[in-house]
Amino acid sequence: MALAIFDLDNTLIAGDSDHSWGVFLVEKQLVDAETYRLANDGFYADYKNGTLDIRAYLQFSLAPLTRHSMADLQALHDEFMRDHIEPLMLAKAEALLQQHRDQGDHLLIITATNGFVTRPIAKRLGVDDILATDPEVVGGCYTGNFVGEPCFQAGKITHLHEWLKHNHHSLKGAYFYSDSINDLPLLEQVDHPVVVDADERLAAIARERNWKAISLR
Repeated sequence: MALAIFDLDNTLIAGDSDHSWGVFLVEKQLVDAETYRLANDGFYADYKNGTLDIRAYLQFSLAPLTRHSMADLQALHDEFMRDHIEPLMLAKAEALLQQHRDQGDHLLIITATNGFVTRPIAKRLGVDDILATDPEVVGGCYTGNFVGEPCFQAGKITHLHEWLKHNHHSLKGAYFYSDSINDLPLLEQVDHPVVVDADERLAAIARERNWKAISLR
């Protein structure tokens, strides 16, 4: 059994769930449409460029969670899953997950996107575990803050090693699949780095290092 680790956005799904949640909030008129859309698009561009200020983005993206009850947020997320996430599902990604299940591997998603957005997606994909940036909850409500270090760039390695301390897995023979230059630090940690529909900079590095490159689209 090996660890099969996956980035989520633009890797296992054909889009970015974090950005899509922002689009959904605008569509539902739950935020100031023009201001939120411009900020959401700007942060997403920074992410793709590898220049995202993750703490500023988390402050922005978690703030709307503070304005609704848990029950209302659950109902909103159910609608979001149906209308925005299901259309992003990839048959080839689900086949790849099944291939690793058949090999007896342990499936793990590591994502910078917050756990409110991503944990239901991981459940839908049937993945064993997920490491994400988790929003803080106090008194049954989201505070707008997050817990611990953001699960982003080198922070993914921190989260992974902390998780490994409490689980019977290791990085021996591990796979990591990602599309993004932001995940280069973790790709360098595993025995089997695989780039998936990679951005230009990551694709160039993969060619230089003779890493496996695939498409799930």
